[in-house]
Amino acid sequence: MRREDWFTLLDQAAALGVTMVQYIGGEPTLHPHLPQLIDHALNLGLRVEVFSNLVHIRPSMWRAFDRPGVSLATSYYSDNAAEHEKITGGRGSYARTRANIAEAVRRGIPLRASLVHVLDGQAVDGARAELRQLGVTGEIRLDRVRAIGNGDTAGVTFHDPAELCGRCGGDRAAIDPDGVVTPCVMSRWLTGGSVRTQSLAEILNGAEWADRMAVIPRRRAGGTCVPDSCTPKEDSCQPSPGVVTACNPDKDGSDCSPAETPACNPKY
Repeated sequence: MRREDWFTLLDQAAALGVTMVQYIGGEPTLHPHLPQLIDHALNLGLRVEVFSNLVHIRPSMWRAFDRPGVSLATSYYSDNAAEHEKITGGRGSYARTRANIAEAVRRGIPLRASLVHVLDGQAVDGARAELRQLGVTGEIRLDRVRAIGNGDTAGVTFHDPAELCGRCGGDRAAIDPDGVVTPCVMSRWLTGGSVRTQSLAEILNGAEWADRMAVIPRRRAGGTCVPDSCTPKEDSCQPSPGVVTACNPDKDGSDCSPAETPACNPKY
């Protein structure tokens, strides 16, 4: 997907009534055109969230993040640097992410943080307390690694629709760097078409999309519980760089983020 392809996609999404776009990854701040993609979405009246590991933030990124209508999201794992970096796999990631969270708070940029339970005995309570000390005032949610794709701790690629949130494709869709459309970033094996050959509306109203949606268990009042979230942990799920999530939060206040409490039947 070229920059112009993303612009066309954003135009189509806005015309369909999408109200929010999430730039995720991989790591979206590495995309050379991210500031322009943010500007284009804002000019269409869309709200923008950038889901970043907040490790390397260039000055041009901060200028883009400072715009009204832009918010940030990140994952945080521990208040212990060694444990945090064991999970992320990046030396120095703890200090840089921590410093950039503090910088976002200083600038008044809306920021939500998610805790993801990965290791036995992980200091998630300490991480939550540290985020509060850094000035994160919003809801801090807790999720678990899901047995999907790279999140499968057995090291085998595994696709289980029951691990999805149950809302995938209903009020959101994800577009991969090659233009392939899937119900969410956690269900990339359920491909429904490509915006390089069809419009977004044609894909979402097509038979192939309906077939993909049919295999996803849906949440029902009083029915079987499925996980509450489809927002991944960047380092365990590793969606391909440049994935865009189109998200329309429900009127009840639910959003595209991990749940505050562990999802049903958590592994930990």
